Amino acid sequence: MPRILFLFLLLSTTSFSQIKLLSWNIENLGSSKSDTTINFIANTIKNYDVVALQEVVAGNGGAQAVAQLADELNRKGAKWDYVISNPTSSSAYKVERYAFLWKTAKVKKIGKAWLEQKYNLEIDREPFYCTFEYNNKQFTLANFHAITKKKQPETEIKYFKYLPAQYPDLNLIFVGDFNCPQSHTVFNPLKKMGYQSAFVNQKTSLKQECKNDNCLASEFDNIWYKTSKIALSKTEAIHFYTNFETLKQARAISDHIPIAVTFSIN
Repeated sequence: MPRILFLFLLLSTTSFSQIKLLSWNIENLGSSKSDTTINFIANTIKNYDVVALQEVVAGNGGAQAVAQLADELNRKGAKWDYVISNPTSSSAYKVERYAFLWKTAKVKKIGKAWLEQKYNLEIDREPFYCTFEYNNKQFTLANFHAITKKKQPETEIKYFKYLPAQYPDLNLIFVGDFNCPQSHTVFNPLKKMGYQSAFVNQKTSLKQECKNDNCLASEFDNIWYKTSKIALSKTEAIHFYTNFETLKQARAISDHIPIAVTFSIN
């Protein structure tokens, strides 16, 4: 076999044996998003295999917006499916939904997705879990949107240290908007268990205006995975706002950028 063909087949096989996961807090994903905005979002995420969304509005068209997004993705060359959470149980803060979308040819959803029950009172917007299977190996995404920084999200995140023991048979990957940098000591228990953040010193929230080409504000979004079970080969911070003339226009899409990882299951 010619060397060039061999290398091409090797790279193709390696790429296909990995999963591309994207997480995005799409601010107020609901009826306020225009058809053009939904199409832009679909074009941004279409090359990934599994997508975790935060801040789907509980009312005012949130579920319909996710359905419209899935329909738009299905027009772009691959078959997608999706699942939307019930509204979170928060009574003291902003009630929301979560969503997962995935390419059915790449991964298979296992069982039903569910909202966290044990810590739903301690965590305002309790995580939303969904298990997927790829090449007979499974991983479970825990989709999360923390309370804002001024409300001290570490008071919620501290309960994450109990979740691996609560779900000992699951290969948990925590994804979403933690409103808290990975350097915070609240993550130390997870780190001691062998979890690692995919991103370090990566700002993900948008400023109101760019200053000296600096458009990002805070390290809020991340993906936490157990290094003994997951092998990362690539991380991406997707600066979608560069497609717009102003940050104000970009913020009509979201006030956060999407983040993504490419990984294999050990």
